[in-house]
Amino acid sequence: MSSRIRRCPVDRRYTLSPVCPVCGGPTGPAHPARFSPQDRYCRYRKGLRRWNTSQ
Repeated sequence: MSSRIRRCPVDRRYTLSPVCPVCGGPTGPAHPARFSPQDRYCRYRKGLRRWNTSQ
């Protein structure tokens, strides 16, 4: 078991487990990735985020 908190994207519950105890779905990191000025993939992430919200 990890000591970092995780969040289920379906029911938005926080847990330490890689699997949600309520719905059984996979959990993801609860915090965003760290910012780095040398991030080479920022442009792609921003484009993907815009594309997903426009649908």
